[in-house]
Amino acid sequence: VQLQASGGGLVQAGGSLRLSCVASGRTLTRYALGWFRQAPGKEREFVAAIDWSTGSTYYRDFARDRFTISRDNAKNTMNLQMNSLKPEDTAVYYCAGDPFVTYRTMGVSPPGYWGQGTQVTVSS
Repeated sequence: VQLQASGGGLVQAGGSLRLSCVASGRTLTRYALGWFRQAPGKEREFVAAIDWSTGSTYYRDFARDRFTISRDNAKNTMNLQMNSLKPEDTAVYYCAGDPFVTYRTMGVSPPGYWGQGTQVTVSS
């Protein structure tokens, strides 16, 4: 599967951004897709994941109350709505997926397919 992320940008603290990830090349029925991020000088970290078939979701604690992951089956697109953004959310955000990793374990079992990153910068 090929994954193409977009939607990053520069936003002030408290603002919102919506990231999108378009998937192509595979039927996603058996896939879990998710978002990761990597801030400068830090390790990549899991943000949220979704089961493509059921729409079930799983979030890291920091994302649970501010971010919403969703998918549009008709458009083969996964979205991440990010609200109340903070400067510490500044990072390159990556979408990823795998048919053999579940949405609940993606944080500890990194998926095999990755898109290119999209930069999110939150100014204070």
